[in-house]
Amino acid sequence: MSDNIPLVKKSLGQYWLNDDDVLDAMCAAAEVQPSDVVLEIGPGLGSLTNKLTKRVKQVVAVEFDEALASKLAGHGKAENLTVIQQSILRFDLTSLPAAYKVVANIPYYLTSNLLRVLCESSNPFSRAALLVQKEVAERVVAGPGDMSLLSISVQFYCDVSLGRVVKAELFFPPPKVNSQILVLTYRNKPLFTDVDREGFFRLVKAGFSQRRKTLLNSLGAGLRISRVGTEDLLKKSGLSPALRAQNLSLDDWHTLYKVCEKSRIITKNT
Repeated sequence: MSDNIPLVKKSLGQYWLNDDDVLDAMCAAAEVQPSDVVLEIGPGLGSLTNKLTKRVKQVVAVEFDEALASKLAGHGKAENLTVIQQSILRFDLTSLPAAYKVVANIPYYLTSNLLRVLCESSNPFSRAALLVQKEVAERVVAGPGDMSLLSISVQFYCDVSLGRVVKAELFFPPPKVNSQILVLTYRNKPLFTDVDREGFFRLVKAGFSQRRKTLLNSLGAGLRISRVGTEDLLKKSGLSPALRAQNLSLDDWHTLYKVCEKSRIITKNT
């Protein structure tokens, strides 16, 4: 690594990736087109940025590190590149045109919060290719038996799939774990058209409030209802009280939500 490469800031989860095959795979996973506007998060040294500016109409690169943002903006800046020095969690996604795409190598510590922010935005992306910790990518695409609040939160909004695995040694410095490209396609139509989002996730969070316990225990505590009331809800939903939250599919949560709504346990704007 040459002397002009800045030292990484571990507090910001910085790991430099400069592998052409992986960078090309990320662009391919996002299906970037010449007419696209792409949001890049944490461009760092600009290796991915250089790929994107040659492929799309405009790249908006949001970089928290002031020194890196200044260097990227001032050194060989492409005409179709806008560099913004800001935390992505504070960036106004509504400033982007509709149907923008996201391509980024995401710091590990930021992944869960960033996925929530991107998915819940009033101006959502159309497609995203995110390089994240392999374990996190697998959690996002998990099915019943291994579901989590993260997987439900993302799959509620997006079709999800896994792309290429990226070995740790392709980064500098090498992290302790491998990474993987996570591909998200935002749903053109809501998965469920008859749910209040806040109420739905209040229910899901109640289910996961005591992950090691059965739904009979976690739902009762999370929704503050009696054991008998919880048993009745599960029976009406066709769900065994012995199940745990991770065993339920999105359809199961939808069924349970509708029963709770009918029983007025979950109401709009709860």
